Amino acid sequence: MQTSITSFYRSYLRQIQSLPHHYLRSFFRIKAHDDVRAIAKTDNLRLQRVKVKRVSKDIRKIQRALRGDKDAFASILDLAYGRRGKLKWEIMQPMLSDPTVPPPKPIIPSKPKSRPPVYSRELQALLTTGFSRSTANPLKPEHLIFPPVLPARANPSSEEARLLGPLSKRREVNKRWRYFVTEWKKILPPLEVVVKTTDGSENTGLEDVSQAGIRSAGFQGHGVFKEIEDIIGPVTPARPITRRERRTRPEDNPSPPSAMPRHPSRWLRRRYQELLGRLPALIYSYDPRYPEGRGSYSAQASIGALHHDVKATAHRRPVLDDSGLAWYQRAQLRNKKE
Repeated sequence: MQTSITSFYRSYLRQIQSLPHHYLRSFFRIKAHDDVRAIAKTDNLRLQRVKVKRVSKDIRKIQRALRGDKDAFASILDLAYGRRGKLKWEIMQPMLSDPTVPPPKPIIPSKPKSRPPVYSRELQALLTTGFSRSTANPLKPEHLIFPPVLPARANPSSEEARLLGPLSKRREVNKRWRYFVTEWKKILPPLEVVVKTTDGSENTGLEDVSQAGIRSAGFQGHGVFKEIEDIIGPVTPARPITRRERRTRPEDNPSPPSAMPRHPSRWLRRRYQELLGRLPALIYSYDPRYPEGRGSYSAQASIGALHHDVKATAHRRPVLDDSGLAWYQRAQLRNKKE
């Protein structure tokens, strides 16, 4: 069995070596090591076969992704960037509590475990924004205080509570926690927190996050999000100059390169643009003149993402250059003459 596990591991690594991005190869090497080690430590043959079957399914998915299967490639991207699986839980876990807020009072006074869930500021921003949810509809802020799954009887001052009696406290606790778990599992977690100040500067490093007095998230300071944007390249690449423009351009002002730095494969760039649509940017905005903790969180989508809410924004339109300005002025003169 040891020989078969070794050959199985080698086959896994051969598939991983063909992945197109360094981060993907690093992630799946670690995953392959953990998966094969878990198989080797399992003494139960039936359970071992189940684990081998599951890992074989992952290998076949990587093979399909390398052959150009869009769904398979999107699946391995979601796994590697924490859209699902164990990594998603590791990114989300710090946001599911807020140590800066005192714990709420128990709904049942004699049961300390009956405290309602706490929505941290990061979690509130992600829940109330459509960019950061796998479902289209964001939550309303009042739903975080009084979940819509609770009947009106949960409010002691309501007419239903007066006529039918108040809702069971234990039932209220269960409904609040079920709603909390159901909704946070729909969140697409951010890879990092972007710190914005009132002067317009943006920072994503660990030092900038600590100076702002907030918690880091996911891959803070590792540049993983920037690597994705570098693969995609600029949203509106520069227009290649014509031969006449090249001849008339002065020698002291050489022509800019027409080819912008990005991955050469258009198919791969599209897959990462789709991934950006599932990677919300968590923005923390604050004024450095005020004490820490005065800022606010919001969630946005990258301008390079293939997302229905950002595809028609002004950032996706090409910048007006000299040639475009000349055509615009010429059209204005023609309209005046007419």
